[in-house]
Amino acid sequence: MVAYKSKMVERIRLPSREQREHNLDAAGYNVFNLNSEEVFIDLLTDSGTGAMSDAQWAALIRGDEAYAGSKSFDRLESAVRDVMGFSHIVPTHQGRGAENVLYGSLLSEGDVVLNNTHFDTTRAHVANQGADPVDCPVETAHDPDSEDPFKGNFSIDRARTVVDEVGAEHVPVVVQTITNNSAAGQPVSVDNTRRVREFADEIDATFVIDACRFAENAYFVTQREDEFADPETDIVDVTREQLGYADAIVMSGKKDGLVNVGGFVATDDRTLFERCKQRAILYEGFPTYGGMAGRDVAAMAVGLREAVEEAYVADRVEQVREFGAQLAAADVPVYTPTSGHAVYLDAGEALPHLPDEAFPGQALVCELYREGGVRGVELGSFAFPDTDRPELVRLAVPRRTYHREHFDHVVETAASVLESPEEIPGLEITANPATPELRHFTAELEPLSDSV
Repeated sequence: MVAYKSKMVERIRLPSREQREHNLDAAGYNVFNLNSEEVFIDLLTDSGTGAMSDAQWAALIRGDEAYAGSKSFDRLESAVRDVMGFSHIVPTHQGRGAENVLYGSLLSEGDVVLNNTHFDTTRAHVANQGADPVDCPVETAHDPDSEDPFKGNFSIDRARTVVDEVGAEHVPVVVQTITNNSAAGQPVSVDNTRRVREFADEIDATFVIDACRFAENAYFVTQREDEFADPETDIVDVTREQLGYADAIVMSGKKDGLVNVGGFVATDDRTLFERCKQRAILYEGFPTYGGMAGRDVAAMAVGLREAVEEAYVADRVEQVREFGAQLAAADVPVYTPTSGHAVYLDAGEALPHLPDEAFPGQALVCELYREGGVRGVELGSFAFPDTDRPELVRLAVPRRTYHREHFDHVVETAASVLESPEEIPGLEITANPATPELRHFTAELEPLSDSV
């Protein structure tokens, strides 16, 4: 059932194929370098790209722009307490600002951080503190065909192995990302979160939840975890229980905060709160605005409450599921089950003639743009060098933005691209940034002439 209707529209235009060819070459075969007007359907990310509700737009107008003691902050603090259960928050300009504040307060040179799977900015912030980010996914996470309902879970066995190798004293932080974006957006069970909490207590580590997509994860829990299968189970109840096992959460409001900018750290630990607050003053701004305009703080307060409404989140997840089903029906290799925010294509299966070092995921991303003006993002060997991950292409769905005809175009584009997959060339990097964890944002490539 559709949970909303459109009240505003924007014209979009598909550039000619000749223009798309030129744009791709000028961008160095990296779609991050494309201008938005050169893109027809933009599935690069769901982070800050969605449409806000009329209630959020009204909140923008009522936003309090006071430097200190803003009423907008009071509304955000109240929303975080009611929806997520935490009493202290430190607002930031977006999720990576929150990562800087929290991990800069918790980590030192030589530390090891365990995560079900680090995403790109998380990995970079851990490394920036001189710490070592180590992934602990469950075995099914790298199997695109497994129907395990919680492929995003944290592997306690893998984590114990790492602790045995490096010593518990070198593992001060354990992180669980919900949903697990780098593992195809797969959800995490509440039972797994409980067990990670127990593990963190065993090794005396701070347990952090990256809660960017907490509402989508809670919805999957109500659909897939027996303990929460009662139809009367409320999304907020699941959210508060799952997040309540953490010592702190890091949040990008640009995901399940349903806004275009903003984030925060939340905790009940007064000591940690004070440390984060002081660091935030240095990097983000005064603790009651955190790098955001007061109107954006107010809009996020509304968005957090809307994100846990059953009608909204069910519609959100169902739209992504149907998109994935359309692609699969067109014989496009899709990672299953589909996630709550994106459909992940299996580029390794789609382009078997290309080895990982020829970046099959990035090659597929480029062909989707060349063929139909569709922008996705590679999350494989190009984005995550020196890690063992499948070659995936993420087609992230902005919230409350696209409709059936848009997805029809994407499906037609992907099917057309894969009619002759062996003709798609691999790529090589020609310009590489100094930070390997973030190279996919700015690196430039060119086609390999001998890859086909």
